[in-house]
Amino acid sequence: MLPELRTPIPGPASRALAERLRAHESHNVTYLSDGFPVFWERAAGTNVWDADGNRFLDLTGAFAVASLGHSNPALVEALAGQASTLLHGMGDVHPSEAKVRLCERLSELTFERWGAGTGKTVLGCSGFEAVEAALKTAHLASGRTGVVTFENSYHGTGYGTLAAGAMPRFRTPFARQLAEIGEVLPFGNAGLDPLRSTLSRGETGAVLVEPVLGRGGKTVPEPDFLPSLRSLCDEFGAVLIADEIYTGLNRTGRLFACEHWGVAPDIICLGKALTGGFPLSACVGRAPLMDAWPVSDGEAIHTSTFLGHPAGCAMALAALEQHADPEVAAGVAATGERLRAALSGLDAPGAGDVRGLGLMLGLELSGDVDSGALAAAALGAGIIVLADGPGGGVLAFAPPFGISDEEIRFTAGWLQEYLTSLFGSSS
Repeated sequence: MLPELRTPIPGPASRALAERLRAHESHNVTYLSDGFPVFWERAAGTNVWDADGNRFLDLTGAFAVASLGHSNPALVEALAGQASTLLHGMGDVHPSEAKVRLCERLSELTFERWGAGTGKTVLGCSGFEAVEAALKTAHLASGRTGVVTFENSYHGTGYGTLAAGAMPRFRTPFARQLAEIGEVLPFGNAGLDPLRSTLSRGETGAVLVEPVLGRGGKTVPEPDFLPSLRSLCDEFGAVLIADEIYTGLNRTGRLFACEHWGVAPDIICLGKALTGGFPLSACVGRAPLMDAWPVSDGEAIHTSTFLGHPAGCAMALAALEQHADPEVAAGVAATGERLRAALSGLDAPGAGDVRGLGLMLGLELSGDVDSGALAAAALGAGIIVLADGPGGGVLAFAPPFGISDEEIRFTAGWLQEYLTSLFGSSS
């Protein structure tokens, strides 16, 4: 459904909540301004309603979590059913059956499906936890401390992921506390020769890559980049880790983005759309590699209180049942092409190239476009959108998969009107 606004944005209820939050939350967390934020009250499909009753079109998928739609009925039913019988377990001591079935299903959909044997899993709560579990696995398996990451990649803000290499905005404030274990190379083919040189020194245990850059601007690498990473890791004995927390589970029009290039990583990290709305992540690796971890003697050396949370596992199983349907991937690819065409057809000087795959797209903005002002203006028109990329120069699109052609046309029409008001028509 299209937006329907009942009050100015933000409305009185959202403004009152913002004042309360300002008094009691760290001021680094939520961005508060005259035009931001609205406070969400409920959501369904592609729509979000705020505390003032305004309906918005969500083009972010709530950070790409709500791929299958906000409040997807099957996921809500799975959550309610599990919560009514077992709300919490003891994940590494007395787990639930749901955890067993989820680990089995993740193996089936990854390494077994790729013909690479059994996959084994370490579950977590947030995406960065999956990445840190992967980095620990690579260290245990290789005996090496070095990690290679790539420019403009985002792997979370935990201390392990920051040490591996991160956007300077997140890493710099804490650099004095971080071990220097990471080397950051150019993303794409420009990074291949430096990578060979780095790997040849024999100190690198892990190569960590997003198959398509997420917060880095929806950048798709050259066709031979991922296959070359695979070959170099095989040649020098490094572990190839695919961070598919954003790209995974059909977001790019394939079940996993690495499949666009026929590459099977050694470890794949999943999150976001894995449950469609519950904090759960997964580090899934080839069994021989994961067996570098010592057998538990009753005290796991990597664990957390909510590991394998029953409700999250139940939601993930329900989500994976839908994601495993090839028609979902095909639908994303087709809808993504329609969204790409609508964005490419914008006739305003501020709009640049469109990049990305599937329903993970980015519209380049000229340097004269203030992406923050654009996002605030969009909110005022009933559209939830975010900017990413270096300097915020890319408008990001990661809507729920069910976005309609009418909603796509509405989005493109609003962007055309907004950009034209800034620059005038280019025709």
